[in-house]
Amino acid sequence: MFKKNPTSVRLTLRALGYLLSYPDAQLRSVMPQLIDALQAEQALTADRMGELKAVCEHLAALDPLEAEARYVDNFDRGRQTSLHLFEHVHGDSRDRGPALIDLMQTYEKAGLQFQADELPDHLPVVLEFASTQPPEVAKEFLGEMAHILNALFSALVARNSPYASVIAAVLEVSGQRVQSVALTPEPPMDEVWAEPEAFGGCSTQGQSKPDQPQPMHFVRTPRAERAPEGVSV
Repeated sequence: MFKKNPTSVRLTLRALGYLLSYPDAQLRSVMPQLIDALQAEQALTADRMGELKAVCEHLAALDPLEAEARYVDNFDRGRQTSLHLFEHVHGDSRDRGPALIDLMQTYEKAGLQFQADELPDHLPVVLEFASTQPPEVAKEFLGEMAHILNALFSALVARNSPYASVIAAVLEVSGQRVQSVALTPEPPMDEVWAEPEAFGGCSTQGQSKPDQPQPMHFVRTPRAERAPEGVSV
């Protein structure tokens, strides 16, 4: 996606981004190399490295279909664990579009051309960009997203996901404190995407079901306000 001279945390950031990518056969085949890359720069604590090594070994040992299914279940079933960072802040609102444009401009101002199948706020993309920057710039850039990363970390911990260790490593290499934060409950995906009952009404949207009283609302119109006294409209 990006090409630039390496920095002292380049391998660590790229390895973490790669580890957060879809676990296809290619990714699972290079798990030993990912561990070597993470160990080379010694940018993480020994405890964190132990966690990441366990994650790599776990993914490599899983049945391929199981590894892919778990990835989808972790990151594609709910906003709290989405790897698209701006989704945590803006959701599907109109504000997300300008935020994505601003991020693209950040990439361009750094002299980089973005080419990827993912959106620019996808965490592996963000980490690859950070890997092209000097260490202090990369840390400052990722530090601005620490509140999102801690929320993502907390949501993954709540799901007992091993990927929580990867997010914790991102925070650690950025010089940020890893901490759990309170999460706003969100409805299950099955409820969000559920088809409404045919002819069942939709009380939450202001319309009652057929077997329930239907409230009526009257609004005074300008014509009614202008009608002479004694004349009905």
